[in-house]
Formats: sequence, structure tokens, C-alpha cells
Amino acid sequence: MALETVRDVLAWCSVINIGLLLWWFLSFALAHDWMYRLHKNWFKLSVERFDTIHYAGMAIFKMGVLLFNLVPYLVMRSLI
Repeated sequence: MALETVRDVLAWCSVINIGLLLWWFLSFALAHDWMYRLHKNWFKLSVERFDTIHYAGMAIFKMGVLLFNLVPYLVMRSLI
């Protein structure tokens, strides 16, 4: 596979994953109470624990996107 193709795939993966992260954050910020009520039916969670789980999940997802998508894309872009 050509480096240009890999670079394009990484670029699109970055865009899609950043869009998912933005969607997750906006739905968490704007529909927090609804999401908490929905998850409270399945799990015994306090509001603080629910918030902690989501913020930690967003942080891990963001680091994964940066590490596995954006940084390799930027490196390949500087090489080609």
C-alpha cells in the first residue's frame, strides 16, 4: 500500500474519531440528566462516579486518537 493511501486513511480516521469524540462530549454536556437516568437503570452509579467514568473514557479515547491517528498522519505528512 502506498504511503499516500495510508496517510489519507489516517486523516479520515482522525476526522471521524474527533467527530465521535465531539459528539460524545456534546451529548454528555447537553443530555447529561437523560444519560444518567438511562445508565442508572442498568448500573448502581452515583452522579459523581458517572461523570468520572465519562470524563476518563473521553480522555483515554482522545489520547488514543492522538497517538494512533493524528501523530502518524502528521509524521507521514512531513515525510511526503
